[in-house]
Amino acid sequence: MSSEARGGRSAQLKHTGLRPGWTTGACATAATTAAYTALLTGDFPDPVTITLPRGQTPSFALAAEELTGDRAMAGIVKDAGDDPDVTHGALVRATVRVLPAGRGVVFRAGPGVGTVTRPGLPLEVGEPAVNPVPRQMMRDHVALVAGRYGGTGDVEITLSVDHGEEIARSTWNPRLGILGGLSILGTTGIVVPYSCSAWIDSIRRGVDVARAAGRTHVAGCTGSTSEKTVVAEYGLPEDALLDMGDFAGAVLKYVRRHPVDRLTVCGGFAKLSKLAAGHLDLHSARSQVDKGFLAGLARRGGAGEALAAEVADANTGLAALQLCRAAGVPLGDLVATAARDQALAVLRGAPVAVDVICIDRAGNVVGRSTVA
Repeated sequence: MSSEARGGRSAQLKHTGLRPGWTTGACATAATTAAYTALLTGDFPDPVTITLPRGQTPSFALAAEELTGDRAMAGIVKDAGDDPDVTHGALVRATVRVLPAGRGVVFRAGPGVGTVTRPGLPLEVGEPAVNPVPRQMMRDHVALVAGRYGGTGDVEITLSVDHGEEIARSTWNPRLGILGGLSILGTTGIVVPYSCSAWIDSIRRGVDVARAAGRTHVAGCTGSTSEKTVVAEYGLPEDALLDMGDFAGAVLKYVRRHPVDRLTVCGGFAKLSKLAAGHLDLHSARSQVDKGFLAGLARRGGAGEALAAEVADANTGLAALQLCRAAGVPLGDLVATAARDQALAVLRGAPVAVDVICIDRAGNVVGRSTVA
């Protein structure tokens, strides 16, 4: 473990027993601080302490350091705590070079850090994928080091992540048009285990990229099978597909503020039955299939009391669906329509037309709503 907090570990998760970690932005800031300090003093602070946006002051041990001439490199291994983060254990490096006075702070993408190639992100096309908050954190710490040790604060910061291009294939970056590696992320500096904030942020960036590309029809999909379904149904391009996962609410709330002409929601029947029942987080740990609700829908679709009782007692949502299909009751369509109506309620009159497609595990369409 190469990054430790000294009295600065977030206390907000003590009740969960889960250990928070640090964002790539926090690691890059610490590496930048150590490298610039070494340039001005000849010595690397180890551990190096930084101040996060909310005032925490974690310290990080250096995993790599090098001082040669007019540049210094420091590296820190990212510790994501107990979050299942694909960047956990990645070595984040910052190479700092002094620039002529008046140049300010310039950011460069080194190996393993991506470059923005599509509009719609909070960075210009051609810029390194270093998000605004980490950029400001690094600028602030460069200014602090310069003030402490007599520097001008004019530096070039080249950020790199060992094996970052390979790791990035498991992220949204390629779909968002961030090519060549990972993004340097984080708004607080802290990774909260299972908060899924990075996933939700990726959903938002996906909407931004789709809108910037002029897409008028996007699809929120619960997984790769549902993505294949909407591509087959509508021929949507990759940048119109939103990897919604369990976060239906995140898609709907962001599209409410940033409308597109049409939103298709596509996913497994059981998951979308939760949306139909009013749940916006579809994860099994946070919402369950309500078979009583499905029984009520079945009654509306013509099911008698005996069939409704069987639906209410079914082991799974798909089992309830199969019972209804055998009896000619269109439970799939009823769920899709109820899910669409819930989506429209969350959209609160935003100018977005919505339709819903329910699929089974094999990707077969088992229910759909009309567009409304």
